[in-house]
Amino acid sequence: MEAATIKQFDVELTSRSPGYNLPQRAGIKLWLPMLVMALMAFPAAVILGIVRADQISTGGSGETIETLRQVQVGAMMIGFASVFAAVSFAIARILGQFRKGGGDLQEASGRRVVTLKMPVTAKVFLATMMMAMMTLLGAAVLHFVFAADVSSTTASLELSAERFTVLEGVQRVGIAMYLVAITFGLATIAQVLRFQSSRVRELATEEPRR
Repeated sequence: MEAATIKQFDVELTSRSPGYNLPQRAGIKLWLPMLVMALMAFPAAVILGIVRADQISTGGSGETIETLRQVQVGAMMIGFASVFAAVSFAIARILGQFRKGGGDLQEASGRRVVTLKMPVTAKVFLATMMMAMMTLLGAAVLHFVFAADVSSTTASLELSAERFTVLEGVQRVGIAMYLVAITFGLATIAQVLRFQSSRVRELATEEPRR
């Protein structure tokens, strides 16, 4: 594998198509399971919300209502983490199709295979996505832990409410990080499209390998 720079792009030169890299292979396998998980978590959160609303309207105990609130939001956070992960993995899958498809085309045409090295935007995308996922899943787990810690005493209910408020802030940070990650992922797609457009124009003037 040879490194080079072609028209402001850092690229790698190979004799064969490089195929998918590790994040792209993960994206191909995981985007659908993450979407399915989200489609399960969101309805569960809605059902828990309905049960909690019924408990409030019928004068249920404060312990039950507070426990349901923690569990409901925990399920909702699993849903958010899953659906954002599905979008992120879908972006990685798209990038993989560009990488493999472009390499296959160049190899089939008998030209050298020029592949864009992982851009900085892609590295930021991966790092931010992983931090966002850990933040949201950590918040979800803590909601379930705090739900199990609720008792009928006034002090316990007040402590649970304080914990809930803190986790709300953590969740917003996690969602914001996911949105930033997705933005960088889309920016990477734009950069890959620019590179492939430039490479296609080069292919028309490049002599096939003998």
